[in-house]
Amino acid sequence: MTEHHSHQFERGTDGPKVIVVGVDGSDTSMRAAAYAGGLARRQRALLAVVYVQPVMAAGAAMGAPVAETTDEIAEELIAYIRDATERLKGIFEVRWEFHTFRGDPYSGLVKAADELKADAVVVGASEQAGHRIVGSVAIRLVKAGRWPVTVVP
Repeated sequence: MTEHHSHQFERGTDGPKVIVVGVDGSDTSMRAAAYAGGLARRQRALLAVVYVQPVMAAGAAMGAPVAETTDEIAEELIAYIRDATERLKGIFEVRWEFHTFRGDPYSGLVKAADELKADAVVVGASEQAGHRIVGSVAIRLVKAGRWPVTVVP
């Protein structure tokens, strides 16, 4: 009699295979991307660079082309990352993908980490003073307790 065991997906047991990093163009998010890139290189993991495009209510936009602006930010981030990886080609090799999600930063990163089967999440520390009281995206991700979270200052 032989036993059959169904294989369950197990995160992070041999080190991360997929590292999600949240970027928004801020200095701390770019430092987080650099840190995550080094981690991905050393672990031979896939670096999933995630930009969460904010979604505003129709009235809140006041006619401003919000979608166009956030699309431009995404394009600038992609160009910046491509430029950085080209400069480092042959020195540091990192497999990476760029993803955009819509929503608030916390929900967008949770969705990204779930869909991409992330083993680790890297984010920059919040640069907004109010987040020390209300709770930053980083704190909320840590409290979720679903992935190892690294917060880069």
